[in-house]
Amino acid sequence: MQSLRNSILNYMRVRVSTAKRLIADDLSALYIHGQPLRKCSTATSNAHDQVMDRVITLVKKFDKIDAAKVTETADFQKDLSLDSLDRVELVMAFEEEFSVEIPDADADKFKCCADVAKYVISSADQKI
Repeated sequence: MQSLRNSILNYMRVRVSTAKRLIADDLSALYIHGQPLRKCSTATSNAHDQVMDRVITLVKKFDKIDAAKVTETADFQKDLSLDSLDRVELVMAFEEEFSVEIPDADADKFKCCADVAKYVISSADQKI
């Protein structure tokens, strides 16, 4: 009877420790729009770089923008010549790309790609 008990306990310990590891792995990764953003052990700058790359790529795909002018700090209005309607369309694209809802008050503060990346990172951190 003792060996049966030990076998069951050993089986349960393996299953529980495996389940704990899987849960820890799931919690340590943050996914935005189905893509891993970062691991908790990864430096914040790496997460910022990943988000920044995705933001810049998305802005470059916007048909009313000259892709060569897009940088982290290029002003949407002054440098990229976006009007208010263009900026609304771009914000909608950011919402879809990163699966976030961006209130108008926050969207109005976006002047460049760096602002968008900071917002996405901060909103993702609030979800954790």
